[in-house]
Amino acid sequence: MESNILGNRLKTLRLEANLTQEEFGKPYSLKKSTVSQYESGSSRPDDELKKRIALDYNVSLDWLMGLTDTKNYESKETTIALHSDTDYKDLPPEAKEEIYNFIDYIKNKYKDKK
Repeated sequence: MESNILGNRLKTLRLEANLTQEEFGKPYSLKKSTVSQYESGSSRPDDELKKRIALDYNVSLDWLMGLTDTKNYESKETTIALHSDTDYKDLPPEAKEEIYNFIDYIKNKYKDKK
């Protein structure tokens, strides 16, 4: 396994968003040098920061940490399971559909605000 997969994936997210290290770090109150250290593997973000980045860039923590090559979860069943502590398997189909619709609504509402 690659030794600096977290750093490489952080850099991938930054470059895909067409951001400088300074721009990438700003929402997290990180200096450019800190982002550079994360990307090079000489330092690592704490767990809370990893969670925030994963949520902000719509990627799974498993992908960010190198446990999978699946960047994000598109399956509605997986999305619900990963974004909540609630067990949804016992809900009727119409309740699940309402949840899916709400998730789609929120994604569409905020997709251009990044």
